[in-house]
Amino acid sequence: MTAAITTADLTKFYGKHRGVVNLNLEIRDGEAFGLLGPNGAGKTTCIRLFLDFIHPSTGSATIFGLDSQTDSVQIKNLTGYLPGEFLTYEHMTVFDLLLYFANMRDGKLERAYELASRFDLDLTRKIGELSRGNRQKVGLVQAFMSNPRLLILDEPSTGLDPLLQQEFHKLVTEEIETGKTVFVSSHVLSEVEVICDRVGIIRDGSIITVEEVATLRERALTRVDIEFGEPVTPADFENISGTTNIEIDDYRLTCNVTGSIDPLIKKAALKTVTRIQSGQPGLEELFLAYYSENDETGGSDAP
Repeated sequence: MTAAITTADLTKFYGKHRGVVNLNLEIRDGEAFGLLGPNGAGKTTCIRLFLDFIHPSTGSATIFGLDSQTDSVQIKNLTGYLPGEFLTYEHMTVFDLLLYFANMRDGKLERAYELASRFDLDLTRKIGELSRGNRQKVGLVQAFMSNPRLLILDEPSTGLDPLLQQEFHKLVTEEIETGKTVFVSSHVLSEVEVICDRVGIIRDGSIITVEEVATLRERALTRVDIEFGEPVTPADFENISGTTNIEIDDYRLTCNVTGSIDPLIKKAALKTVTRIQSGQPGLEELFLAYYSENDETGGSDAP
C-alpha cells in the first residue's frame, strides 16, 4: 500500500536559521497522524514543504507516491488544507468565498452548506467582520468541502469554543472512517490524543520519536497535588514507582507521575486526604521527561 506522506532526510534552512533537519516520516494511508511540538519547532515548515509552498534545502517528500515539487498541482487537487492562520479576502462574504473555492475545485456547494450549518457559520457575513473563531470555521469548511483524499490541518481548533472543538473532533473521526488521511499539526497534546492514531514529536526541527497515541499517553506526565488532614514527610512517600519531583510542605504534596498514579494514590490513602487534584503539565515538561528517560537509558526512540 502506498504511504500517504513519506519524507526522506527532508531538510530546510532559512539562510543560517534552522527549519527542519533530516526528517524521515512515513504516514500511512487512512490514518490520523499528529505532529506535536511547541511553537517554532518546525511543524508549519513541514506542511509548507509537503505542499510545495517552499522548497527543501535537501531531501524529498512524496504524497501518495507523487513528488512534492514536480507533482505539486496534482497533490493540491487531492488535499484539503487549513493553514495555521487563515487569512483571505476580507471584503468577500463567507458565501462568495466558499463559492470561489468551490469553483476552483468541483463547483459543488452542497458539502459547504452542510459544514457551515454544522459549525453554525453565517454565510452572509463579510470575512473582515468575523471573529477569530468564526474565521477558523470558514477555514475548516473550505478545507473539508471538496471531499479531499488528504487533510492537512495546522492548529485546527484555534479559536473554537469547546463545543465546536468537539464537533470538529467528530468530523475528523467521520472522515477517517471513510478512508481519508488526516495530518494534524498542533501544540495541544489533548487534541492530538483525541484525533490521532499515531503522533510524531518534533523539537528544534528534528523528530524525537513517533509513537502510538496509547504509548504516548502511558509516557505522559501527570501533575498531582494532594492536601492532607495531617502533616506528611518525605519519608512517607519514598520509592513510589513513576513518581518524581516530590515537594512536601507540611500538609501538602505535589509531584509528577509517569504512567499510572495508582501506587501514589495507595500510599496517600494511608493518610487522611482532604483534597486531590491532577492534571496534565505543559508540553515542554512532557519533552523534558522524555529526554530525561532517554538520557538514563542512553538511547533515543527517534525513527
